[in-house]
Amino acid sequence: MDNGDWGHRMTTPVTLNVGGHLYTTSLSTLQRYPDSMLGAMFRGDFPTTRDSKGNYFIDRDGTLFRYILNFLRTSELTLPVDFTETDLLRKEADFYQIEPLIQCLNDPKPLYPPDIFEQVVELSSTRKLSKYSNPVAVIITQLTITTKVHALLEGISNNFTKWNKHMMDTRDCQVSFTFGPCDYHQEVSLRVHLMDYIMKQGFTIRNTRVHHMSERANENTVEHHWTFCRPAHKVED
Repeated sequence: MDNGDWGHRMTTPVTLNVGGHLYTTSLSTLQRYPDSMLGAMFRGDFPTTRDSKGNYFIDRDGTLFRYILNFLRTSELTLPVDFTETDLLRKEADFYQIEPLIQCLNDPKPLYPPDIFEQVVELSSTRKLSKYSNPVAVIITQLTITTKVHALLEGISNNFTKWNKHMMDTRDCQVSFTFGPCDYHQEVSLRVHLMDYIMKQGFTIRNTRVHHMSERANENTVEHHWTFCRPAHKVED
């Protein structure tokens, strides 16, 4: 095999089925750490299994594999602020025998220097939908901003005055807007403007989550959450 063929092979997409979750990456990423299980597997030193569609199959935690794969891509461990499965991820890293990742998990370094901390903003959208209307009707929808950064809340109150009629509640660390029925597009418009405003204050999106709940027989509740973070200097007392 000449160098051109080898280079093409190393960048050819490879699809893995990890516990039912499909991931596509390059062979070079999977072989970043040659002494790891994945390095040996895709070097031909380790037996492989294929699923019914021909994808490589690995019977491990498919959700946590995203962090494994991201580490292979960047050699950096990046986890959400509210990540609570470090012990499980450590077991996955041990299974794949990725020694640098094992070291990161056993000896985590602080995200910021000692004089820096993270400011956090939570944005949530709660939408109640009618189960039986076609098209689906929005019964009520609510946007809530929660943060201890009071200047941000004050800025939202001052810059979004056209939405005051929708303001449901203002508390020490929270501002809420409510719409409905059938004001879904207004809620989306406000959400887009709020996210843009928050990010212009130096915040970046750390993670997003979606929850589906059913509270009553005739309606469904869908919740979306966004977490924004930015570094800030500690102020001495």
